[in-house]
Amino acid sequence: MSAIPSSSLLLPTSSSVVVTRLRAAGCVFAEEEAELLLSAADSPAALDALVERRVAGLPLEHVVGWAEFCGLRVAVDPGVFVPRRRTEFLVRQAVALARPRAVVVDLCCGSGAVGTALAAALDSPELHAADVEPAAVRCARRNIGAAGRVYGGDLYAPLPADLRGRVDVLVANTPYVPTGEIPLLPPEARDHEPRVTLDGGPDGLDVQRRVAAEAARWLAPGGRLLVETSERQAVRSMAVFARAGLIPRLVSCDDLDANVVVGTRPGRGGRRS
Repeated sequence: MSAIPSSSLLLPTSSSVVVTRLRAAGCVFAEEEAELLLSAADSPAALDALVERRVAGLPLEHVVGWAEFCGLRVAVDPGVFVPRRRTEFLVRQAVALARPRAVVVDLCCGSGAVGTALAAALDSPELHAADVEPAAVRCARRNIGAAGRVYGGDLYAPLPADLRGRVDVLVANTPYVPTGEIPLLPPEARDHEPRVTLDGGPDGLDVQRRVAAEAARWLAPGGRLLVETSERQAVRSMAVFARAGLIPRLVSCDDLDANVVVGTRPGRGGRRS
């Protein structure tokens, strides 16, 4: 999406003017975005500032400060990864596998959208979330609130040691874009989301490998690790899980273009995968 020189911007006074500005900037869903921007502004000057930020290329969620995810309004601060709609499928799979009062861990939690949705959907879970980005940790703490604990650090490193061997559901929405494909991403992601949340290494699976390699130490017998992946990477993701001693399976949703690999730690406990 290209930026419009501010000298050519009109003061937005109606929905139609906002829509025109957004369309000129390349926003595909200009009408829907205009409605959100109008609802977020409390004055014409505030609206003009919001529209100007959007046409300059900032993600809509960073402009308005929130994203809709699993029917919830999740705060998304500038510089924090924006939760994708396809990741709602990851949440649904985790919910289906979790027992009441399950011990749940959300790694690479970003804004905490997944953890927040799981806390809302599950019966009294013990929720822990972690991310390496300080801005994401602050945002996740606001979203998750008293429903769980959020830690700052690399993958498992900041988690309490007493979680080892008793996690029922481990969700890790790891980055899986191959390094060479980062320049091909939409500018909203490429320019405004942290590189660490996008770049999965040469084949996109570097972080998944690190998560899978340690998962069996943290999962309870019968516990599951769930990660999002792409259709073309799914077979390799399953092989990563298998090499880590997990029993893998793939579940997909065509409507959301979503693919989730579920890996079960062998042993008693929980339902069969």
